Amino acid sequence: MSVLLILGVALALAMDAFAVSLGLGLSLKPATGSQTFRLAFHFGLFQFLMPVAGWAAGETLIRHIEKYDHWVACALLLGVGGKMIFESLRPEKESGTKRSDPTKGVSLLVLSVATSLDALAVGLSLAALHVAIIFPAVVIGVVAFAMTVLGMKIGPALGKVIGRRAELLGGIILILIGIKILANHL
Repeated sequence: MSVLLILGVALALAMDAFAVSLGLGLSLKPATGSQTFRLAFHFGLFQFLMPVAGWAAGETLIRHIEKYDHWVACALLLGVGGKMIFESLRPEKESGTKRSDPTKGVSLLVLSVATSLDALAVGLSLAALHVAIIFPAVVIGVVAFAMTVLGMKIGPALGKVIGRRAELLGGIILILIGIKILANHL
């Protein structure tokens, strides 16, 4: 798997974290350095761990699906990308109540898991393609960290304008990568 393709996957996966951090950056007005670091560290960590977990699960299943691995990888990426697109088109829930700091405690854990679930399926896809996981997982984690910091910093200015479009773009990128994988194996 090329470095460019890994970066594409990492950017696509980071769009959830970016979109969430844009929204949080907007709502925290402005976010402190501690809040930004906590969020970025946890999003990056979970984006690193989830593909590793998916890959480990995929390694045990791979001998059963080898003949169809490219179809499985494509289907998973299409599913994840489609879900991201669907989520980006749903209306946002409005909340009139003030919440506690979402960069701490259970909220942070829930946000970290929620923004990295897609990476689990990508890890399974990488196992199906016989791709070693450490380098892609590190790239995915670092890109998620960087995109989270970026989102928290520009959130106050751009959160309302591109927040939902970022997730849409991430979904489109994953779908295109899935189609490319299928095309390369046929």
